[in-house]
Amino acid sequence: MTRGARALVVYPSLRQRGAQIDTEARLDEAKGLALAIGLVVGDAIAIPIREPRAATLFGEGQVANIGIAATQNDADLIIVDGALTAIQQRNLEEKLKRKVIDRTGLILEIFGERAATAEGRLQVELAHLDYQAGRLVRSWTHLERQRGGFGFLGGPGETQIEADRRLIRDRMARIRRELEQVRRTRGLHRDRREKAPWPVVALVGYTNAGKSTLFNRLTGAAVMAEDLLFATLDPTMRSIRLPGIDKAILSDTVGFISELPTQLIAAFRATLEEVTAADVIVHVRDIANADSDAQKEQVLAILSDLGVTGGAGGEGEDPAIPLIEVWNKWDLLDPERAEDLRAVGPSRSETVVPLSALTGEGCDALLETISAMLTGDAREYAFTIAAADGQRLAWLHAHGEVLAEDAVSEAVIPAKDAGGEGPQVALRVRLTARELGRFARL
Repeated sequence: MTRGARALVVYPSLRQRGAQIDTEARLDEAKGLALAIGLVVGDAIAIPIREPRAATLFGEGQVANIGIAATQNDADLIIVDGALTAIQQRNLEEKLKRKVIDRTGLILEIFGERAATAEGRLQVELAHLDYQAGRLVRSWTHLERQRGGFGFLGGPGETQIEADRRLIRDRMARIRRELEQVRRTRGLHRDRREKAPWPVVALVGYTNAGKSTLFNRLTGAAVMAEDLLFATLDPTMRSIRLPGIDKAILSDTVGFISELPTQLIAAFRATLEEVTAADVIVHVRDIANADSDAQKEQVLAILSDLGVTGGAGGEGEDPAIPLIEVWNKWDLLDPERAEDLRAVGPSRSETVVPLSALTGEGCDALLETISAMLTGDAREYAFTIAAADGQRLAWLHAHGEVLAEDAVSEAVIPAKDAGGEGPQVALRVRLTARELGRFARL
């Protein structure tokens, strides 16, 4: 795919269940994906489909109209903003005499260009190979049968297509082994954070919702933040201070999108596991977007697939990990719309913070909300610790709320109960369940 090439975007409008992104917004999103890879979009059209055709997805007349639109816009590339089977893609290319790519292929191209780390490149290559493995249709002469055996007497050997698939499978197996090593390393880092014991806050949300802008605002970092789909891919972590908590880790993850390719979800699972290990998830929404509700449903569906929530955001479903919903870009709302949102408010099961990551309005309220959620299940515990055990004493002072601390005579509490010989210290400390578990592992 050449940067600067002219493209025609075609959105097959199919009837689907659930909250759906508006057709115009879907076309704008598809154009944004094309622009993100440096393509020039000549036009974007929506074509309603009653019954998808197995051979071409579109009807014959619709395919002819697509060809006319491509000629009028001097487009060398047709982007179908939906999923195409290998046969449909090949047949459309033959009929339209142009390169055809579907939504999955386009997103894979973007990820391939943006991946910056070794892990990101491996994940993208794995997703590409998985996608290509199903696209090896027998449409070129080099896929005809190779000769097997000796001389002229050998029977037909494996087909070239089978050889290509075998090579792809072997390469995918090697990449999975490398990613498994990455996963183990990431797991060790998580274990280290568990011991360290700083709470982890993960930012998630639809792509271009403002996650990276909010991340920069809260941490003072300089993560790439542009009005561009998938501006950042690789997860970034920085430490932040919260009210009553000296240190927490804030993680910025890759943006979600409707119909995120299954190959990418599988390939980026090691990265997305960072979300499942978080103490609190902050779901950043572009509340000024007309399709904010549909985008929310898409994000919650992916979180459900990861086991973070019980389902696709239905009422009464408690998340496995505490979730805060951020209504970002509040400054872009007109007063009437803002008043309507305040009047409706969140449901009883939701925690919502309106803010503007660009101006900083509401960010202090978000930090206070995160802190309250992290310490909300705190209970009071009594400990007797050897006075010489400076590590555990310092840990309690750093990560818990010490309510009382008194020296205890050796004769009062046996050394085996106090955890050591010599002078003892009795403490009453307020800890969350997570902090208690971390303290027990010291």
